[in-house]
Amino acid sequence: MIFRQFHLESLGHASYMVGDTKTGKALILDARRDVDIYFDAAREAGLRIAYAIDSHGHNDYLSGITELKERTDLEVLAFADGDYRYEHTDVKDGDRISFGDVAVEIVHTPGHTPEHISLLIYDNSSDEPALFLSGGAILVGDLARPDLLGGREQAREAAKEYCHTIQDRILFRLPEHLQVFPTHVAGSLCGGNIGSRLSTTLGYELKTNPILARVASSEEFVEECIRLDNLPAVPPYWKRMRGQNMEGVASLGVLREPPALRPEAFAEAIEAGGLVVDTRSAEAFSGAHIPGSLNVGLGSSFTTWAGTFVPADARVLLVLDRPGDLWETTWQLLRIGYDVPSGWLAGGMFAWNTESRPLETARPITVQELHEQRDRVHVLDVRQPAEWASGHIPDAQFITGAELSDRLAEVPEGRPIAVICGSGFRSSAAASLLRHHGRARVVNVLGGMSAWNNAGFETTE
Repeated sequence: MIFRQFHLESLGHASYMVGDTKTGKALILDARRDVDIYFDAAREAGLRIAYAIDSHGHNDYLSGITELKERTDLEVLAFADGDYRYEHTDVKDGDRISFGDVAVEIVHTPGHTPEHISLLIYDNSSDEPALFLSGGAILVGDLARPDLLGGREQAREAAKEYCHTIQDRILFRLPEHLQVFPTHVAGSLCGGNIGSRLSTTLGYELKTNPILARVASSEEFVEECIRLDNLPAVPPYWKRMRGQNMEGVASLGVLREPPALRPEAFAEAIEAGGLVVDTRSAEAFSGAHIPGSLNVGLGSSFTTWAGTFVPADARVLLVLDRPGDLWETTWQLLRIGYDVPSGWLAGGMFAWNTESRPLETARPITVQELHEQRDRVHVLDVRQPAEWASGHIPDAQFITGAELSDRLAEVPEGRPIAVICGSGFRSSAAASLLRHHGRARVVNVLGGMSAWNNAGFETTE
């Protein structure tokens, strides 16, 4: 058996290939949209991709399952009771797909979503399962959230079902030594406290996973699962992802090259309605940037915050640190449903500056300056709910970044606004959003709450 894990840090996502050397066939689970990586791995191992399946209708990214089908002759599988509307072969709980020495058993594991499945992988030389590809059923140090498809009561019912899944389909059935490989890993907002490792075992989770430890008490488990104050806020673009995944994501076809635009052409594209997304660091952005641009630094959180602040139909224009970042940035956007960018600034900010184009600066504020000016500045905290609950600046306003676009009117006018997060990345993006919408006196707090706490300044809970 050949087994490969593909880790994508920016989405907190892992996908998998299980292959058999005898038949040369392979199965892909939870493919991301840029599928070249799977064909490269299969080619290297002398395999052909014969099957593809998703563990559930994902909320956090666009699936590559239909893209795989466009590229090769394979069998697309999907859980029979799920509302999947693309062409597929139904599978149900207990079904086995066998190819050569490999068998893949479908295990219905509802809770995170109603149609959720996990895969038990067998090497036919043994009756014992070799691997458990858990999707969101079991995470490293956590369980996937059950609150994505409705309100609190629906989340409660999903958590109850989740409890039965854990007890009846996993813990009471599978050996403790079994290796577990989840789809949602560190960086995913599908959990509140996912550990940094990319795999685990059932035995280890039983001893260390704080939510799993409560599974013996069904009601306590349910209450812990739906503690919404302990979960990250849901990014607005997630509302679009699941529907597209259940329908079947449109094929990308041949991707055009985003054009390099010299400053004059770039300015014309802005005038025509393009939205500038500046992917440089918060520090570089604060020094000088194009007026009205959004700052989302290219890094492990780019996908989340681009999806949070960039409108779904935006014609994106990129400012990059270096031309080599173009396709990394483009794929980050394509994975969550945006079109190929309309262009990028050739020569970067150096070219823009030397042509004496309009500039805006946004000198950040230090925590020491903020402390001295507290009575003259309105503090806006854009962190996650659990971060806010663990300690915040007295009298600060809390609007998590995921909700800021919809709640801009709640940010008071009058005093200057100091935007703060954990370290300065999210707050730079949020401050740029406020300025984009006409708020002139907005500053980012350097070092965020980490710097505030290290300085020993007062917090409250």
